[in-house]
Amino acid sequence: MDSLQTLAIGSGLAWASGVRLYGVVFFAGLLARLEVVSLPGQLGTLTHPLVIGVAGVLFFVEFFADKIPGLDSVWDALHTFIRVPAGALLAAASLGINADPALVLAAGLAGGTLAGTAHFAKAGTRALINTSPEPFSNWTASFGEEITVAGAMWLAFTHPLLFLPALGLVLVLSIWLIARLWRFMARLFRKHVLHPAGP
Repeated sequence: MDSLQTLAIGSGLAWASGVRLYGVVFFAGLLARLEVVSLPGQLGTLTHPLVIGVAGVLFFVEFFADKIPGLDSVWDALHTFIRVPAGALLAAASLGINADPALVLAAGLAGGTLAGTAHFAKAGTRALINTSPEPFSNWTASFGEEITVAGAMWLAFTHPLLFLPALGLVLVLSIWLIARLWRFMARLFRKHVLHPAGP
């Protein structure tokens, strides 16, 4: 496997883990075990039946939790402490055991950043969507995230030259979105907490 494809797969798994960690681990491990795809470096660990089994059960839980307004935001909040380090671990593991330790550390830092950016963009967007009383926008967002992650991973494995610039664009858009969400939340905080309207 060439370095470009390793970079695409490692960064793709890291980014996607910020949105759907368990689904990414489950399907990457299962497809590699079935020899549909090849995983670089130490990512072959994902093919272990125990890893596939645990990830599959957690993906099943997350699939439904992510579709329930309110519960999805609680789930996202809890996974702030899971998705980001997992993204770092997946990116670092893509380089393999014989890679330069400095390169592995750099990959881990970059992977954690990619996962964190994806996670905070997802969590912030879903929290905003949850202000609407109807569940349909929540379901649409959830299924849209799953389709996006599946498409991104397919592109990373099959067309790394297309995936990497697309990931760069998504990263820029995510940073822009996070900044907009932050400003919106700050306005709500000032309006309803610092300067609440009188009775």
